[in-house]
Amino acid sequence: YGVTDRWDDGGNLHSKISPISKMTQAAKRGLAECDRFLTEGGRGMVGAHAAFTCSDETLVAASDLAAKHKTGVHIHVAEGLDDSHAGARLENLSKDNWLLIHAVHLDRKLSGYIVHNPRSNMNNSVGYAKPSTLENKVLIGTDGIGADMLEEARLAYARLREFEITETPTTVWSWIENSYELFPEAKNDRVTFDYDHADSPWHVAFTTGIGVTDVEIDGVKVLKSGLPTQVDINEVRAKAAEQATRLHERLAS
Repeated sequence: YGVTDRWDDGGNLHSKISPISKMTQAAKRGLAECDRFLTEGGRGMVGAHAAFTCSDETLVAASDLAAKHKTGVHIHVAEGLDDSHAGARLENLSKDNWLLIHAVHLDRKLSGYIVHNPRSNMNNSVGYAKPSTLENKVLIGTDGIGADMLEEARLAYARLREFEITETPTTVWSWIENSYELFPEAKNDRVTFDYDHADSPWHVAFTTGIGVTDVEIDGVKVLKSGLPTQVDINEVRAKAAEQATRLHERLAS
């Protein structure tokens, strides 16, 4: 979920947090977990939920922690109108290695990458981010609503073309390729699709249902004929079902 002040020290949930409120114990625990993971050599960022669910104190602490570990902050920014002041709050904090998620209602330039989530933005009815008009480098994301990046790119193109008739699929393809700046070693990995033209921006933009059959990472085949090789998929599903039942029983109690 990410570091957030949404749950106060009494365990009560709040939909929006005052910028001048104190950092909660929950946010402190979240930052401590980020610190532990990064200190132990984990690769990642300091993960904050969204600017409007964090106090200014928490945002500063997240920024400081990221600087300590020489990494960025992953944070949802100005997704909806209720977070339209995020730009002003983050203007003096954000850095070039931050991931700014959504940015639909961002009213100023911030340092960092903009992560465009077309499907999620449509699902949440928050508007269109107009990513092609931004100065920042743009990446494609899903906000957890899916994991099919080619399908996400296809939808991103349809939305982009609706916004600007002169745009082409190559613009969206550049957003995908920008991700290599975060994971340059991924260029050495191999993905096999069930479609011969999956490396063509124009073909992808107008072809539905492109599937992945094999994935090789660092020379290790982690997906073969559409099935994972490193885990037992049936065991994963069974354990997920157990945890889902446990969670819903706890929520209902």
